Amino acid sequence: MNRMADLPAWAALATAFCVLLGALLTFIGTLGLLRFGSFYERVHAPTLGTTLGTGFVLIASMLFFSALQGRLAIHEVLIALFLTVTTPVTLMLLVQAALLRDRLEGHDPVPEQLPEPDIPFPSAPDAHSGDAEAGENRGS
Repeated sequence: MNRMADLPAWAALATAFCVLLGALLTFIGTLGLLRFGSFYERVHAPTLGTTLGTGFVLIASMLFFSALQGRLAIHEVLIALFLTVTTPVTLMLLVQAALLRDRLEGHDPVPEQLPEPDIPFPSAPDAHSGDAEAGENRGS
């Protein structure tokens, strides 16, 4: 009745590792939800934690059923695809709605002009002067 005895040890260990890793990542995302202060900071950590955590649980499920049934079980790929597509879209819609609400209420969390970075960027060489010098060297 119970086919768990038929599961090879390598599959049981790999499945347990993936489930524990997925649970840990999901828990870390939950801690990020509790730790961060503003809505914009709080929405990011659970999104990553849920996506990565659920991904590892789905990998564990694929390993478990593939080893138990003796054939490749890929039903979980559809779940992973759906999750990978919908989670970032939901994140963006929630953030855009919150940003619109904040702007309508008059307290915009995003400054109009972003401050200049402290790191100096190297200046790009002037394209026209480099071409003129190259042309003079070729003509000589």
